[in-house]
Amino acid sequence: MPTPTLLRRALIVGAAAGLAAPAWLSPAIAQARTLRRTPGQTEGPFYPVEIPTDHDADLLRNGQVRYAKGQAVWLDGTVVDLDGKAIAGATVEIWQCDVNGHYHHPGDGGKADPAFQGFGRTGVDRDGRYRFRTIRPVQYSSRTPHIHVKVKLDTAELLTTQLYVQGDPGNERDFLWRRLNEADRTAITVPFGAVADGLKATFPIVVQA
Repeated sequence: MPTPTLLRRALIVGAAAGLAAPAWLSPAIAQARTLRRTPGQTEGPFYPVEIPTDHDADLLRNGQVRYAKGQAVWLDGTVVDLDGKAIAGATVEIWQCDVNGHYHHPGDGGKADPAFQGFGRTGVDRDGRYRFRTIRPVQYSSRTPHIHVKVKLDTAELLTTQLYVQGDPGNERDFLWRRLNEADRTAITVPFGAVADGLKATFPIVVQA
């Protein structure tokens, strides 16, 4: 049987990440656990002024042009409410810089690689699942690697946040990441693990609908 300290940590970390309760938890404890809302963060200055024509879930293809730089990533996850129910009809958006640290935005001088789509949007399925194809984010200026994430339901914005790479040395120096408490860091900092065709990261999202 786990110690009280281990039990508390499992509940905190699991709730922060939107994960299912560990198998060793009793049904009563598991049912009593309330999911913790994914923390929001600033939108930043580079959200698209206009949504680009190509804004699908594959950021490695902009129109007919393929982007072959950086480390390719499958980014997936779920969007659920505080009770763990899938948010039917929700849309997930992501945007990030290219491998040279540039965004598709006039505020960044139009320096982004045209082969990198840079912004993507996809709807969740009936189980709340979403998936993108993109690159592992890179550091630019004073910012640690991150991917911007926004969740919408019709015209309502349910969440705007940033997703970080677990174990990246730049995290401890990043002014936005440092402001987070431990539970919030756990919720939006995820591992990027190796798979057959690149990397994979899973980002579970909990919103208040």
